[in-house]
Amino acid sequence: MTQRRTPVGLNPDERALFREAVADAVPLVSGKVHHEPPRPLPIPHQHLRDEAEALNESLAPAPIEVLLEGGDELAFLRSGLARTLLRDLRRGRWVTQAELDLHGMSRIEAKQALAEFLAACLAQGHRCLRIVHGKGLRSPGREPVLKELVRHWLAQRNEVLAYCQARAADGGGGAVTVLLRGSR
Repeated sequence: MTQRRTPVGLNPDERALFREAVADAVPLVSGKVHHEPPRPLPIPHQHLRDEAEALNESLAPAPIEVLLEGGDELAFLRSGLARTLLRDLRRGRWVTQAELDLHGMSRIEAKQALAEFLAACLAQGHRCLRIVHGKGLRSPGREPVLKELVRHWLAQRNEVLAYCQARAADGGGGAVTVLLRGSR
């Protein structure tokens, strides 16, 4: 016979009421209790993808089209285009139609701002742009963090035909002049 357990600390009326409420309850057979195991912790897939992309982006070699010309000055010319185009861009023969200043932005903010800026310029038909990334004078180690990132991002964009360091009067080593493809 099963031993009945009654709740402790109840007065006789409450005990009677409890017994009446559980009168037809059948005790569970030991070891047959079913319970759902705890759910596993969520895996931050998007965060992991973002981290992997940032790592790959920082470790990826610069595209072959990136040319070292004139010492430390980097320039880019999409393959198949005349080198005179880059020369004209470097000499300021194209009129700058829009400018983006990335000072004070994190790399994530800068990448987003750059993408939005390029899309807006394409929509407005602008071809020649200036992007100010800074010289890194206030960065840790006084290294220009955004400088190489901006140039790498630009080289990956199909709408970018060429870019070069801006002329001294336009920002020099702290800016880049970009030439976009024309509207189709």
